[in-house]
Amino acid sequence: MKFTHLFGYHGQTSIRTEIVAGITTFLTMSYILAVNPDILSQAGMSKESVFTATALASAVATFCMAIMAKLPVALAPAMGVNAFFAFTLVQGMGLSWQTALAAVLIEGVIFILITAFNIREAIVNSIPMSLRYAISAGIGMFISFIGLKNAGIIVSNEATFVMLGKFTPAAVLAVIGIILSGILMKKNVKGALFYSIMACTAIGIPMGVTLLPDNFSPVSMPHSMAPTFMQFDFSQIFSVDMLIIVFVLIFMDLFDTIGTLIGVTSKAGLMDKDGKIPHIKEALLADAIGTTFGAVCGTSTVGSYVESASGISEGGRTGLTSLTVAVLFIIALFFAPLFLLIPSAATTGALFIVGVLMIGNIPNIDLSDISEALPAFVTMLMMVLTYSIADGIVLGMLSYVIIKLFTGEYKKISATMYILSVLFILKLILG
Repeated sequence: MKFTHLFGYHGQTSIRTEIVAGITTFLTMSYILAVNPDILSQAGMSKESVFTATALASAVATFCMAIMAKLPVALAPAMGVNAFFAFTLVQGMGLSWQTALAAVLIEGVIFILITAFNIREAIVNSIPMSLRYAISAGIGMFISFIGLKNAGIIVSNEATFVMLGKFTPAAVLAVIGIILSGILMKKNVKGALFYSIMACTAIGIPMGVTLLPDNFSPVSMPHSMAPTFMQFDFSQIFSVDMLIIVFVLIFMDLFDTIGTLIGVTSKAGLMDKDGKIPHIKEALLADAIGTTFGAVCGTSTVGSYVESASGISEGGRTGLTSLTVAVLFIIALFFAPLFLLIPSAATTGALFIVGVLMIGNIPNIDLSDISEALPAFVTMLMMVLTYSIADGIVLGMLSYVIIKLFTGEYKKISATMYILSVLFILKLILG
């Protein structure tokens, strides 16, 4: 009875199956414990503190998903948004990470409100499907580019802007990681990205890329979150930049979560006959709570993970699967030295494969219609070339509105898109 009440048991699974599914999901997505601290540390944040924040925010958000939505979906700081945080907001726009963290907190609170008042559908419906798919694919390309850049496979060049770098030990290790990740994914190895990162970390020791400290121990007490806990700077809260940043964060979080929920619940056979996701309001609320809590701890936006599909493939159908993942994230807190040992080059394979998976939405774009294809292409291309997810979204949306407006298809443009276009143009004019 308790199993039924707490986790949504419906007679198609067992406690053992759910726990095994949770372990599978955790192994598949646990690479975030290595990748997220590495990415956010490039924004100037404490790597140790971010690791603790990542594990705690993931555990809390996933626990909320288990108890409130009773779905076999795990959450953690979202790939793509962490890159937006570090490389666009901090490195690109010159914001402090404290200001960027304040934007994440505001986004989380707003997301809670729009979920509570059922405004999310209006926001989702206002953005054309082609741009939604393009944004996902563009973020995938951007993440892959970041991985190649961090490993030194791609370097800067005054004449051509970018070029192929030298085959340094770090670059070679990164290439090994990409190939190994691809092989393990092809063989359907559960936790392929996690195993690839661990293997590359070990291979990196004799190569001099992984630096093993004296008296190394993989186990320790959790690191303090003091360097990032409640470290907010609200000085720019009323600026145009902050308005756009918060919108982009909400936009990315909302569509990433809904897309993931549609995919994994469909795979699990949990959708009803009308294609509706069960407990979607509670699922989005779990996401919003996780984001708000994560910002307080010191990490970027939390979102639902498509890697949850791996646990569903193992038979996970209830909240017990996600509860298992939450418990494993808590346990991971005591293995911080092992995860923090991992060099950037060892995570390149994971970043690259995530990018490969995210471009899977491109076939869903109507490439035969230039008014759909061109804005989608602008979105994807400009994310990489401007080194900014936000600029890619802005330029993609503007090109969509302008082309539709001057080709007589203005009725396809929502009022929200018109308003955003005016704001985007003002932003570009004002610099």
